[in-house]
Amino acid sequence: MSSAFDSLVEGNGDASAERAADPPPGPATAGVPSTGGAGLAQAGGAGGRPTGTRVEEPVLDLAQRRDQLRTRFAELQWDLGGLAYEMAIRDHIRVEVLVRQAALLQDVDAELGEVERILHIEETGTAGSCAACGAPHSAGAVYCWQCGQPLMRHVPSDAIGGNRP
Repeated sequence: MSSAFDSLVEGNGDASAERAADPPPGPATAGVPSTGGAGLAQAGGAGGRPTGTRVEEPVLDLAQRRDQLRTRFAELQWDLGGLAYEMAIRDHIRVEVLVRQAALLQDVDAELGEVERILHIEETGTAGSCAACGAPHSAGAVYCWQCGQPLMRHVPSDAIGGNRP
């Protein structure tokens, strides 16, 4: 039977699907609900997915999606650290494998950041703050309500790539 490390190095999947135990609570996982193995397809499951592949159902509730992404982020971060450790102790560093895992982590982190940004806008009604005075402003605001400064930068038309005579 191959280890999670070997399957990652060979490109056969991700280590979170191979790992039976959840990572111990720490800074990256504190307050993150555990999946407890939920979301993994069984052999011959829906769509003929192989055992251990993650089934991602579309989520319309942004708070629920944020929780899923936090959990996935913690798992990927844990896996990347473990993968780097295993490669180091075996003196067999495969940069392309580390880069591939880091890219997965970055994708989840980017989506998580966007979901959190949207949730913040929904919860507070603010889309940002004025660069001049720091006052919060809503989405679509053109001028700051407190100091009157424009919230959008003016870009000359000749600076835009497609407008050349």
